[in-house]
Amino acid sequence: MQEAVPPASDGDHLDPRVFIPAVLVILAFIGPVILFPEASTALINAAFAFATGKFGWLYLVAGLSVVGFLIWLAFSRYGNVRLGGAEDTPDFSYFSWVAMIFTCGMGIAIVNWAWVEPIYYYTSPAYHVAAKSREAAEWALAFGQFHWGLTPWAFYCLPGLPIAYSMYVKKRDGVRLSVASRGVLGRHADGAWGVLLDSIVVFGIVGGVGTSLGLAVPLVSQLVSGILGVEANFGLEVAVLCIWTAMFSASVWFGLAKGIKILSDINVILAIFLLAFTFIVGDSQFMVEGFVNSLGKTLGNFIPMSLWTDPAGDSTFWKDWTVFYWAWWIAYAPMVGLFVARISRGRTIRELIIAELVFGSLGTWVFFAVWGGYALDLQISGALDIKALLDSGGIPLAVEGILQTLPYAKLVTVAFILLCFIFLATTLDSSAYVLASVTSRKLSGYQEPKRSSRLIWAFLIAAVGVALIQLGGLQTVQTSTIVVALPMIPVMLILALSMLRWLKNDFPKEELNPVLVIDDMPAFQRKSKKAKRQA
Repeated sequence: MQEAVPPASDGDHLDPRVFIPAVLVILAFIGPVILFPEASTALINAAFAFATGKFGWLYLVAGLSVVGFLIWLAFSRYGNVRLGGAEDTPDFSYFSWVAMIFTCGMGIAIVNWAWVEPIYYYTSPAYHVAAKSREAAEWALAFGQFHWGLTPWAFYCLPGLPIAYSMYVKKRDGVRLSVASRGVLGRHADGAWGVLLDSIVVFGIVGGVGTSLGLAVPLVSQLVSGILGVEANFGLEVAVLCIWTAMFSASVWFGLAKGIKILSDINVILAIFLLAFTFIVGDSQFMVEGFVNSLGKTLGNFIPMSLWTDPAGDSTFWKDWTVFYWAWWIAYAPMVGLFVARISRGRTIRELIIAELVFGSLGTWVFFAVWGGYALDLQISGALDIKALLDSGGIPLAVEGILQTLPYAKLVTVAFILLCFIFLATTLDSSAYVLASVTSRKLSGYQEPKRSSRLIWAFLIAAVGVALIQLGGLQTVQTSTIVVALPMIPVMLILALSMLRWLKNDFPKEELNPVLVIDDMPAFQRKSKKAKRQA
């Protein structure tokens, strides 16, 4: 019988084999952006244009393939496989588990874009539809659901499965993509290829969350300046960033159960409250009908939307939005996968896939149905010209203008600011936790990275955010992070093949048990037992 699961403990110190190359990779990209911003921007934009222009179709094919693979895996016999041993049970309640998955995966991006993205689609629609038409309005909500629904969560889910399997079924030390690729890479996972893979993952995480900080700070600074009547300047942005750093550093210090879990729970509850308030005071009928209609359009056209490249036309919509988003989700996928794997011990493969593809998608769809529907109704009715606000002041000004149309605008804005703080803090503390895990030495699935390691990465993330805000390198780093997504596509394939190879070797026969657990018997005993049966 398997021994009782030990309580989580602090792991070993930072592993210089991974930590030093990872930091060097970050400096190699961030340094030129700061020192030579114009040349760096031109070079990275050229790389981005090449990646999305020549290989845009590959991102689309990868997205649909990952969705299909995970649906097959969930309904296959392997869906019953438990990510752990016979004695392993989930560490968190289902609500807290799903809350941590959602807040880590979407973060403050959903808070920014749910209000305004349908407006972009309404005024510059896909499929050569006339702008601001009835059909454009219908596709506006549908593409919001599509770009934030099944495919993003599938990208997030895929890396988490082999990582969790490696930690909790194979009992291998190391919370890294290189370890999860061992089923295909073999001994090369411990060598230079493994270090390179983990270093690129670290760069993608730092670039992604650093950019999230840079996008979030101006939004919150704009809202705070409106509430307090002060100017939104660099000093205010630094003050906002300091509060954020203190919040997520405290959370990451306390760890999963006492820090990240509590913030995630509060985050989801506050989001539900603000969504419910908007739904009640807005045109609820429009929101419900818009959600139902867009859900039908999304599900009915899922495959055509996933593979649309407009080869005979001149539309750039699919590159500007779908390819961009798919690349962005792929860039974030290792971070989300590593974090979700760490919190999913005791769950089955089917449970994990359903939690992400079903509940993750439903969560983002509610945001777009309520906030996106409310904003689109304002635009169509003429109550507020959100497109004009976007053109003149970007997303911060547009969101501020939308919030001002709600009853008790100041109180709602304060609650929204709090939601922004907690939403981004949950993403940042998850990121710092994952970065500490990836760069720690011999970390098992039953251990947490050392607090000192977590804080080092928390402060490094904040430092990158401050530098990029001050020097205006956000767009360049964001673009370079997305370029990293291109080589991550074959890595995703390696992870899927690694998972399948392990599953076929560990569970070679059909079993009817509702939960499948790997046999803890040593290999030589299994062979001996099989020989006796055959005799």
